[in-house]
Amino acid sequence: MFHEESSKGGLVLSPKAGFVLGLVGGAMLLCTIGFFILLAGVLGGKVGAQAPAAGAPLAQQPTPTAPSPSPTQPSQPTVGTVAPVTDKDHVQGPANAPITLIEYSDLQCPYCSRFHPTMEQVMKEYQGKVRWVYRHFPLSFHPNAVPAANAAECASEQGKFWEFVDKVFANNSLMNSGSFDQSLLEQWAVEVGVNKSKFETCFKASKYSSVISADQSSGSTAGVDGTPATIIIAKDGSKQLIPGALPFESVKAMLDQALQK
Repeated sequence: MFHEESSKGGLVLSPKAGFVLGLVGGAMLLCTIGFFILLAGVLGGKVGAQAPAAGAPLAQQPTPTAPSPSPTQPSQPTVGTVAPVTDKDHVQGPANAPITLIEYSDLQCPYCSRFHPTMEQVMKEYQGKVRWVYRHFPLSFHPNAVPAANAAECASEQGKFWEFVDKVFANNSLMNSGSFDQSLLEQWAVEVGVNKSKFETCFKASKYSSVISADQSSGSTAGVDGTPATIIIAKDGSKQLIPGALPFESVKAMLDQALQK
C-alpha cells in the first residue's frame, strides 16, 4: 500500500506513495502549460497569416477617382419672344434685309457706347444685308439713362434720332461724370440740328416715358437683363443673342453664320 493508517486515525502516505503522487502532479502541470503554449502558437499563426510581416510593403489599394465630366459646349443665352418691328421703331437698313439686329441699349451705359462703333461698322461692312433696330433699355442704376432716352425720342420728332444717339455716345464719359447736367441734353440736341423750343417742350413733359417703358418691357420678355443686348434674327427666323459689347470680329462670325440659314 501507498499509505498507512496513523495511530490517531488519520491517513499517512508512505515515502514511496508521496514520491509517485509528486511525479503525477508535476506531469499534469507540465501538460497544462504545454497545452496553453500550443494554443497560443496556433492563434498567433492565424493572426500572422492575416497581417503582413514587419517591414514588408503593404499592397497598394486602388485610389478611387471621380468620374470625368463629359465635355459640353458653352450654353448659349436663351432668347425669348421678340416684339415684331413696327414703324414706331428706329431703323437703319432695308426692310427686306436677310438679317435683323435688334439692339437693346442704355444711353448712359459705357459698354453701349463702346459697342456703338461696332454696330456702325456692321452696317458699313454688311450694307444691304442687315437691318438695325434700336430700342431703349435704361438700367435702374443709371440716373441719366431715362432722361437721355426721352431726349432721343424728342430729337426723333425732328428726324434727328440717330444723330442725337451718336452725340450722346460720343460724350459718354461726361454722361457718367458727377458734373453732368441734363441741360447738356438740350445743348447736344441743338448741336445736331433740332428746333430748341420744340425740343424743350417735348423734353420737359417727358413725353415718351411710356414708349421707353414699352421698349424695356419687350426687352425683358426677350430675355434681356443687361446692356448692350443685341438679338440676331436670321432669314429663317432663328434667333441668337450677342451678349454684351463684343468686338467686331466676334459679331462678324455670328453674322456670317446667320447669313447661311
